Amino acid sequence: MKFSERYGHKPVREIIQVDAIDEALKNGIWNLLKVFYWDKAKYSSCDGYRGGYSLTFESNKDLKFLCNGLWCNYFKEPLDHLSDDWSEVLKKLRNYFFNAKWYEIYDFIEFIANNHYSKDYENTNAFFMSACNKNLEKEMAAYRFVDGLITRITEEEEIKAIEKAIDEGEQLVSQHVRRSLELLSDRSKPDYRNSIKESISAVERLAAHVTGEDKGTLGQLLKKLDEHIELHPALKTAFSNLYGYTSDEGGIRHALTEKEVVDFEDAKFMLVTCSAFINYVEGKMRASG
Repeated sequence: MKFSERYGHKPVREIIQVDAIDEALKNGIWNLLKVFYWDKAKYSSCDGYRGGYSLTFESNKDLKFLCNGLWCNYFKEPLDHLSDDWSEVLKKLRNYFFNAKWYEIYDFIEFIANNHYSKDYENTNAFFMSACNKNLEKEMAAYRFVDGLITRITEEEEIKAIEKAIDEGEQLVSQHVRRSLELLSDRSKPDYRNSIKESISAVERLAAHVTGEDKGTLGQLLKKLDEHIELHPALKTAFSNLYGYTSDEGGIRHALTEKEVVDFEDAKFMLVTCSAFINYVEGKMRASG
């Protein structure tokens, strides 16, 4: 993780790529296009003709079909502008991709994944979308392929909740939330288990700060917190149950076994939920004077 991310100098919406695609993600997507589609071009030669990567050769008919679709339905260009030389076509595709806006890149890969057909590689599109999703998760993009379509999986409200908890929270609370985000978004080695621990620790710190109590479990602190801001019973029960999730025998606090698999969605849910709860409590405290 970069210095700017560790020490809070990079905005949350840049760490979680919402309206942008950084260089690492862009290169990763292009590499997947290369592996799953571009490298399928075959060299051919015929008597009387110079050999090459021609789209008119039978061996490249699937690639030719895809390119026809791109020119007609994506670029909206005349087919007689489509070169027969694959190397020339690839240059145009590469130039477009690396100069495209972030949302155009998502348009591009969505079109390809839904318009490439090949009997020889029947599962190519499915494998490509699966590989893309792994790369998108690794690079903390806010989008995934869902049923063939690029779909946003991180909402604006979730981003705002995390930002507010970091920017406006009590110092130690903010540090726990920031650390949770760091562990979640570490692109080389994400630590979802300890990200959840930091999210819960942020709520514990908030409850201790509001109640003036330095000791006690979250469940105990929530009861005392209720005396200060009158937590709704359902909300108090919900957070007590979440704490139970992180504290049971196979859970986060007692990670002596690896029976439970903790993934990105688990960690993101806890970070967003705990951030929202922190914002709620601090808002109630301000309202009460």
